[in-house]
Amino acid sequence: MASLHFRFGAMNCGKTTALLQVAHNYEENGQHIVLLKSKKDTKGDDSVVSRLGVSRKVDYLVGENELLLPYGEQWKKDGIACVVVDEAEFLSEEQVWDLYRIAKYYDIPVVCYGLRTTFKSEFFTGSGPLMRIADHIEELVNLCGCCGTRKAKFQGRKVNGKFVLEGEEVLIDGSLDSVEYVPLCGECYLKEVYDKDRKLNFGETPKQFVITPPKYKGQEKI
Repeated sequence: MASLHFRFGAMNCGKTTALLQVAHNYEENGQHIVLLKSKKDTKGDDSVVSRLGVSRKVDYLVGENELLLPYGEQWKKDGIACVVVDEAEFLSEEQVWDLYRIAKYYDIPVVCYGLRTTFKSEFFTGSGPLMRIADHIEELVNLCGCCGTRKAKFQGRKVNGKFVLEGEEVLIDGSLDSVEYVPLCGECYLKEVYDKDRKLNFGETPKQFVITPPKYKGQEKI
């Protein structure tokens, strides 16, 4: 049986570029693919757009509550070699399960690209189930946009040039002039976003966790 793949990474790691390359490779071999993306992703309207400037029109814009399994039988009849999904983090859990069913019922590989977590470091509606049930999970690597040396794991949201941890979950970069996303390593996410929001200095232990260590004389507790 075919597999469900989830290829994820922080912002600017080249997910869409890799997706377009996969589609091209199939078609170079005379095979046909189906390209999907969620209607929640308004960037590029009905196209997927790489940050390198390459774009491609999608075959299906997936509605928020739309079931995907009913397409599987027709895709099998049409000889579709692969289903490719951009910004899969915006899918619902049931849509992810439908993609898994398509891979298993109809023996069509499904390759999903997307973010793993929101700017609050929480799973998106689609990325959580993908991390749980995908047959193959691959991380696409990018460097931190702050220090420029360590691997990016998180994405920070900037509003008017400042990192924030408040706001709605989905806010597409470029939809507002004041909003941008920055890929961040773990250290920079703590320093610039998470701990800073809690008014902690980097490396500082929160006061509620500070305890006085016991004193010892030799091996005996005093």
